[in-house]
Formats: sequence, C-alpha cells, structure tokens
Amino acid sequence: MGCAASMYRVGGNKKPMNIPLVTIFTPSLRIPIDSSFQKPLKGLVPNALIDRLTYSRNQVSLLANQTDVSGVPELLRTLEDYLSLLVGLTDQDLGFRELVEFKWRSLDDGQQEICVADSWFELLSVVHMMAMLTLIQANSKLIPDQTDTSETVESTDKIRCAVDLLVKAAGYLQFCLRKILVKLPQDIKIELPLDLHENVIEAAYIQALGQGTEMQLASAVESKNATLSVKRRLACEQLSYFSQAHYCLSTCDNLNGYGKKHLSFLKWKYLEAKAAAYYYHGLITDKGTEPSCHISAVCCFLAAEEILTESKKACLNFCLTVPITRAPVAWGAMKHLNKKIPEIAAKRSQMYAYLLEEEKSLEVLPELPEFELSLKAEEYEMADKDGAWDSENWKIPNQTLKMHLTDDEEDD
Repeated sequence: MGCAASMYRVGGNKKPMNIPLVTIFTPSLRIPIDSSFQKPLKGLVPNALIDRLTYSRNQVSLLANQTDVSGVPELLRTLEDYLSLLVGLTDQDLGFRELVEFKWRSLDDGQQEICVADSWFELLSVVHMMAMLTLIQANSKLIPDQTDTSETVESTDKIRCAVDLLVKAAGYLQFCLRKILVKLPQDIKIELPLDLHENVIEAAYIQALGQGTEMQLASAVESKNATLSVKRRLACEQLSYFSQAHYCLSTCDNLNGYGKKHLSFLKWKYLEAKAAAYYYHGLITDKGTEPSCHISAVCCFLAAEEILTESKKACLNFCLTVPITRAPVAWGAMKHLNKKIPEIAAKRSQMYAYLLEEEKSLEVLPELPEFELSLKAEEYEMADKDGAWDSENWKIPNQTLKMHLTDDEEDD
C-alpha cells in the first residue's frame, strides 16, 4: 500500500507483487504488535474492560497483518472501536496514562520496532495509522483496474471520492498535530520514529491537501464550465501546498530511505504544479493588449516548458528511489499540459519573436499570483470515551497475596 506497503498485504505478508503504481503517496505505515494490558491494569480496572482492550487491539493487529486494500474499511472501523476504549487510559483523573507499554512495528525501513509506556503515544500511533490507511484508500481509487482496459483514472466519481478521502486523511493528521503531539513530553517526542515527528506529520498533512487540490484541477481541466482563472487559481494553490510540504520535510534531520522517497515525491509534485501555474498564468496574461503582456506570457510559457522537463526527471528520480515504484500514465491536468505546454511555448515564441527582439528589457519572468488556500481538512472528532470507563460502577475484587504471586509466576 502506498509504496512498500502496497507491494504486500497491509501487515507485510511478504509475497512480492508487481512494482506498485503510486498516484497518492503514503509516507509510512506502522502496525501494532503484542502488548500486555493484563499485568499493569489487573486489580485497577475490571477484568472485562481489560479483556475488551486486549481483544480490540489484537483485532487491529490481526487485520493489519492479514488484510489488503479491500479490507481497509473494516480495519478503520476496528481502529475507531479501539480508540473509544483507549481514550480512557489517557484520562488524567484515572492515572493510568503510563502503566501500559505499547509496541509498534514499522513496515518500512527495516521493520523497526518501538515501545513507549504512554497512552498518548498509542493514541498518536492509532490516529496516524488511520490517516495512512485513508491515503492508501485514496491511492487505490486512482489506480486503473489492470483487468479492465476501458477504466481510466479520469473517472469523475473516482476523483471526487479520492478528494473526500484526502481531506479526511488531512483531518486525522491535523488532529495528531493539534490534539495529540502537544500532550507528549519532550523526552518522548525526541525518541519517536521519524514518521511521527511533527514536521513529517505536517508535511503529510499539507501534502494530502495539495493532492486534493491536484484532483480538483484535474476535474476543472475536464470541465467545460471551468474558466482559466479557476484553473490558474487551483494550480497556484497546488503549488503553495507542495512548496510548504517540501519545506516542512526538508527541515528534518537524518531523513531515512523512506523519508528521502517522500521528499522526492514532493519535489516532483511541486514542479508539476509550478509548470501548470505558469502555463495558466501565461494564458491569462496573453489576453492583455500591451506588448509587455505578450512578452510576459512568452516568458511564462518558456518557463513552464523548462519546469515541465524538470518535473519528468523528478518523477523518474522518485520512481527509482527505494522502494522502487511506478507512476501512472499522465492523466488529469498533466495529460493535457504535457501536450499543450510545448505546443503553446513554440507557437507564442514564433508569434511574438519580433517583440522579444525589440523589447529585450521586458523579458522578465513575472511573479505568480498568491491565493488564499481553499481546500481544508475535514475536522476529525474522536469517539467519546467508552461507558465502561465510568469508575463509579466498577466492582473490582480484592486480590489476595497468593493470587498476586500466581499472576507474577504466569507472567514470568
């Protein structure tokens, strides 16, 4: 899923498939592994609640290790169910926050494991996993069915569905940034794996909105009602998103292999967006009547052509950066622009050659307009704490010394 994870099942059942197609990049995927609720919580909370926590987390782990893309909706529902139980452990009044050690394993970069005794870390890991799974879902919507030669990425319904999933993923990541990371102490933040660092999560959050805007531009290009102004605005917004995301990720120290692939993806998308923005800005500028307008337009078209060439190199670099992936055949706006940018650049250069010769001082690439970013994340509201955490109704039997010693022997 995404990249390495889509070559296998979600949980890394390593049966290699074809090199995966990537339209929407999934920065990372981390899954839970065995953790014990029994020993740290026994005698403090009812056994029935401990059993529910154990079962729910084990279900997440089981599904993550067995499912493929088609099973992601069920896995997301299971994660939501687990969250309503997990949130009780973060309740400051109950005082259970640091009792349980939570273990997770990355599917990327050598399948590294991490273990942290903090319920807010578990909450961060779960919501982050939900975001990554949602990006995987969005990517699957934009990969043509290899058995159906008539199916294309450009399906309006698929693009609309992908946008909905992207803003939902952005909402999960925004929640991680605003509501969870702020709860973690600095000593734990420092020890977090790179994909859970603030700048990396922020880059993924902005990337999701950038790719959502990319889908909107794809729809605008196919629409007869979308004006040049609308297309330019979307291209410029897309450029702003990818510029911000690339900056966030580039400020991270010691990017690992998967982090480098993420950075190369953002560079590719940034260059595509920049080429589109200059192309549409050139078309609008060319509508002016002054010679300076035509010269500025030609500068825009020539810049777009040069940047388009660089974007194709960046795409190849992304695909070849480990883990190796494939990019789909150009579609949406880029399918149109790959043809139109070189064509218009050549035509306008010839048409206004005399102006370029006479007014060389005007050959300055104009600045692109800036717009307020319109696509927003879907606000995520976490499930309420499960009613089982109402401690006033708890009936916890006293544990004898013999029972306590027996439990310790069993744990050993």
